[in-house]
Amino acid sequence: MPWMSTNTSTIGFIGAGNMATALIEGLLANGYSPASLWASDTSDTRLAALSQKGVCTTADNSVLVSKCDIVVLAVKPQVMATVVSAIAPTLAKHDCLLISIAAGITLASLSQWSHPRQRIVRCMPNTPALVQLGASACCGNSMISQSDRDATTAIVDAVGISCWLDNEKQIDAVTALSGSGPAYFFLLMEAMQQAAAALGLSEDISRTLCLQTALGAATLASRSAVDVQELRRQVTSPGGTTEAAIRQFESEKLREIVMRAMQQAALRSEELAKN
Repeated sequence: MPWMSTNTSTIGFIGAGNMATALIEGLLANGYSPASLWASDTSDTRLAALSQKGVCTTADNSVLVSKCDIVVLAVKPQVMATVVSAIAPTLAKHDCLLISIAAGITLASLSQWSHPRQRIVRCMPNTPALVQLGASACCGNSMISQSDRDATTAIVDAVGISCWLDNEKQIDAVTALSGSGPAYFFLLMEAMQQAAAALGLSEDISRTLCLQTALGAATLASRSAVDVQELRRQVTSPGGTTEAAIRQFESEKLREIVMRAMQQAALRSEELAKN
C-alpha cells in the first residue's frame, strides 16, 4: 500500500463496532501508526479495547472530527442524520474527508446534513471484511479529489479489495451482489450440509467438507485465468455425477431464482435509500 507508507493523515472512526474495528485492525496490520488513528463510540468497553492497541479514543464526535483529516462514519443508518448534523459545525470549520460505510445513506443526504461543499465518499463493504477478505465498492461526490480516492482505497483495501463505481445508482446492484452476497453462499452451504447429512454423512463431516469445498472453489476461481463458466465446464464430466446435479439445478431454473432474488435485494436497497 504505497499511500499507507507515505501519507501522514489522521483517520478517525465515528462508531467502533465490528466493521470499524476490522478496518482499524487492518490498518494497524498494514503498518499504520495507532497514534494516527482515532475512534469514538458510546461504548466505553469498545473504546477501552481500542485504547489498549494505542488508538486515540474519545466519547465526543466533534473532538474526533477536529483531530482528523479523514473521518469514517461507521454508525447505524438510523442515527446517521443525528450524528452528522451534530458534527456539522465542526466540519464547517475543519476541512476533512467524510467516508460513510452505512447502507442506504445517500451522498445527497450526507451533504445536506453536513454542508454543500463537504468532500464525501460512500462505501459499501461486506462482512468478510471482518476476516480481511472484504469486497467494497465506492463512489464520491463532485468535491473529492484523486488523493481522496487514493486514501479511501487504501483504507478499505486494508480489509480486502475495492472498486470505484461510475455513479451512485450502482450501489444498489453492489448491495445485491457483494453486500448481501455472503448470505446467499451461507444459504447454499447450509442446504448442502443438510443434503449431505440426509445422504448419511455426520454433521461434523458435512460441515468440514462443505466449508473446505467452498473455500477451495472460491480460491481456485480467484486464481484462475479463466472465468467461472469455464471452470464449471472443466469439472462437469459428460455423463458424470456433477452433470447430474447441474442438470437438476438448471431444470429447477436456478439462474432465474438468483436473478429474481438479486432484483429484490437491489429494489430494497433503493427503497431504503429513499426512506
